[in-house]
Amino acid sequence: MTDIRHRQEQHSLSMMYGTYADILFVLFPFLVIAMQRLWDGNLYETLMQPDLSIAAAILAGLAIGKFVLGLVTNQDLGRYKERIVFFIALTLFLVMGPAIILLLSMTASADVPRFVAFVQPVLLIVAISLYSTAVSIANVLVQMGEAEPTANDAELRYADAMSQPRDSSKQPPLDLPRRTESDGY
Repeated sequence: MTDIRHRQEQHSLSMMYGTYADILFVLFPFLVIAMQRLWDGNLYETLMQPDLSIAAAILAGLAIGKFVLGLVTNQDLGRYKERIVFFIALTLFLVMGPAIILLLSMTASADVPRFVAFVQPVLLIVAISLYSTAVSIANVLVQMGEAEPTANDAELRYADAMSQPRDSSKQPPLDLPRRTESDGY
C-alpha cells in the first residue's frame, strides 16, 4: 500500500515539476526582455507594453489545450465534460479575452492607461494558476479513467506478451470506409 502511495506522490511531484518547467519556458523570452529593459533603466515600461498579455494569452491557450486533452484522452470521462467546458469558458473569460483585448488596445494606442500596469501581472498570475489547474485536472481525469495496475500485474502482462508469438489473425481488421462513385473519385 505504501509503495502505491509513494509512486502516486512521485508522479504528482513529477507533474508539478513538468508543469512549472512549461511555465518557465513560456516566460523565459519575456524575462530576457524585462532584463534588457532593466539594464536600460526602463523596467516600468515592461508593465506598459503588451509582453505580459502575450505571455498570459499563451498560457491560457496551453491551459485550454490541457483541458481538452483531459477530456478526449479517455471516452469514459465524458461525464466530466460539463466541468471541463466550464474551465475552458473560465479560461477564455478571465484570461484569453482580456489579454487579447489589452494586447490589441495597447498596440493600437500611444496612450496606455496606468491601470494596465496592474492588470497585466494579475492576468499572468491567473493564467499561471489556470494552467497549473488544467494540468492537474487532466492528470486526475486520466488517472480516474484507468485502473492503476500494480507492478506485478504489469510485469506479468509484459512477460506473457513477450513469451507468446504474435498472431495477426487475432487482431480485428482495420475498418476503412469504401469509396463510392458518388464520392467523385
